Amino acid sequence: MDKAKESLLKDKLAYVIGDLQHYVAYQKSLGVEFLPGSAKKIPHPQPTLTEVREELGECKRCKLHFTRRHIVFGEGSEKALLVFIGEAPGEDEDRQGRPFVGKAGQLLTRIINAIDLRREEVYITNIIKCRPPHNRNPQQDEIATCEPFLKKQLEIIQPKIICALGSFAAQTLLKTDEKISQLRGRFFLYRGIKVMPTYHPAFLLRNPHKKREVWKDIKKIHGEYIK
Repeated sequence: MDKAKESLLKDKLAYVIGDLQHYVAYQKSLGVEFLPGSAKKIPHPQPTLTEVREELGECKRCKLHFTRRHIVFGEGSEKALLVFIGEAPGEDEDRQGRPFVGKAGQLLTRIINAIDLRREEVYITNIIKCRPPHNRNPQQDEIATCEPFLKKQLEIIQPKIICALGSFAAQTLLKTDEKISQLRGRFFLYRGIKVMPTYHPAFLLRNPHKKREVWKDIKKIHGEYIK
């Protein structure tokens, strides 16, 4: 580079630096302590399941609060690698305020134990947190009201695998209208988490011949769990 060009480049650089210094001094005079992008981001603490439950409160966001006894939020490990999601609490769950404690819940416990896990090591919840009257199917407005809290639960737990129990759980998570018979047995993704749809334990109580299919699904889950 010749001396003329070098001198010109130095003059331009000095001009830019001087202009930047004037700009910084002006911003400070306005009370600005950091330039855009220079301030350190303050990390927001990750909420806990307890805090999400407190946010839910004695929920009256949908019509189910008129007939429920207890909100059934969920239970298990906040660090669970495996989450089971059903559709809604039943009568026993509504009475006790705990998920899957009736006959279907006892069957689910045996399924969990069959892959050498305990209920305390997984997390168990439902798409909606209140029992629909007479155990009717959840309605879309009820699902839409409860789904944000389910999302928060999953964001906190960050499981490796979700087992979606029954049509409503699978269809809600996967945003599909396909039947559980078409979905089961295959892994899907929900926000980067592997999802295995399978039949609901209550369905198995009515259709015990389907237990073999569920066991195949559970063995696939176990295979992914131990990887």
